[in-house]
Amino acid sequence: MRNPESSPPQQTSMLNDPRIRGMVFQVLAIATVVAVGWYLFHNTQSNLAQRGITSGFDFLDSSAGFGILQSLIPYSESDTYGRVFLVGLLNTLLVAVLGIILATAIGFIIGIARLSPNWLMSRLAAIYIEIFRNIPPLLQIFFWYFAVLRTMPGPRQSHALGDTIFLNIRGLYLPSPSAAEGFGIFVTALGVAIVACIALARWARVRREATGQSFPLFALCAVLIIALPAAAIGVAGAPLQWSVPELAGFNFRGGWVVIPELVALTLALSIYTAAFIAEIVRSGIQSVSHGQTEAARSLGLRPGPTLRLVILPQAMRVIIPPLTSQYLNLVKNSSLAAAIGYPDLVSVFAGTALNQTGQAIETIAITMSVYLAISLAISVLMNIYNKRIALVER
Repeated sequence: MRNPESSPPQQTSMLNDPRIRGMVFQVLAIATVVAVGWYLFHNTQSNLAQRGITSGFDFLDSSAGFGILQSLIPYSESDTYGRVFLVGLLNTLLVAVLGIILATAIGFIIGIARLSPNWLMSRLAAIYIEIFRNIPPLLQIFFWYFAVLRTMPGPRQSHALGDTIFLNIRGLYLPSPSAAEGFGIFVTALGVAIVACIALARWARVRREATGQSFPLFALCAVLIIALPAAAIGVAGAPLQWSVPELAGFNFRGGWVVIPELVALTLALSIYTAAFIAEIVRSGIQSVSHGQTEAARSLGLRPGPTLRLVILPQAMRVIIPPLTSQYLNLVKNSSLAAAIGYPDLVSVFAGTALNQTGQAIETIAITMSVYLAISLAISVLMNIYNKRIALVER
C-alpha cells in the first residue's frame, strides 16, 4: 500500500497560486495608476501649450493690479499675487477663528438649554436647532447679508450705541485702541494675574481631589484680574488711547470698521454650525450615566458644580470627535464667502487672481493645499486635546 506522506508534493499552476495572482494584480493596479497619471499630465501640458499658457509659480511675483476690500496686513494694488495669497489666507483664518469661537459658545449654551427642566427654555432651544440646521448655509449667508445688513440705513442715519459704536449699510464701526505710556506695566500686571490664576486653579484642583473641599476660585481670580491691572493703571496711567469713529462728510473716520460681508459670513456660519454642536453637546451629556448625577448630589454638590465638575468632563470624551468634524465643516463652508464678495482665499486668489493670470492648476493646487493644511492642523490639535482628556485605565 502506498503511503500518502511519502508521495511528492503536487505541482500547483501559477494561475492558481494566490500569492502570484496577488502580485500580478498589484503590478497591474500600479501600471494603471501610472498610465492614467501620465495621460492626465500629457493632456494638461498639451492643452496649456495650445493656449499659450506657461506653467510654474513665477506669476506670484507679478503685480496684482486690483484692490481688496479688507486686508489684515498692508496691501495696495501694486503688490504681488503672492501678497494677494497672504491677504486671502489671513481673511479665511479670521473667519475660521471667529466662527469656531462663536459656534462653540452658542452651541454649548443651546445644547445645555436643550436639557433644561424649564419647558420654555428647552422648547426654544429645540426650535433653534431644528430651524438653523435644516437651512443651507448659503441661504443663511444671503439672509444675513441681503435681508439684514444691506437694509441698514446710510452713515448719517446709523444705529448708534452710546455715540461710540455705529452700525450702517457700510459696516460696524467700533473704537480702536492704541498703546499708551502705561501699556507695558498694564500688560505685565495682567500677565501676573493670569499666571496666579492658573497656579491657583491647579492648587485648588489638587486640594479638591485630596480633601473634597471646594475653593472659591472664580471669585478670587476675578478679584486678581480686576485688581492688579487697576493698580497698574493707578500707578502708570491709562494703558490705551481710543480712537472713536466720527461722522465726517459722507462716512465715518477713525476706529475699526467691520465690513458687512464679514459680519454676515461669521454670523451665518456660527449660527448654522452651533445648531449641530448643540446636538453633539446634548448627546454627550446624555451619554453620562444618571448615576453620576445622583452620586454628585448625594455628596452635596449643587447643579452648577455637578455639571461643571462631574458631567461635562466625562461628556467631553464623547463630544470632542464629532466636534472636530463640525470645526472642519465650518472652515470648508467659509469658502462660500465668494457668494457675497468677502475677500477670502477662494474669492481673491482662486477667483480674481486665477482669472487674471490663467494659472488655474497652480492657484487651485495652492488653494486646495491650504484648506487641507488647515483641516489637518485642526484635527491634530483636537486629537491632542482628546488624548489628554481620555480616560486613563489603571
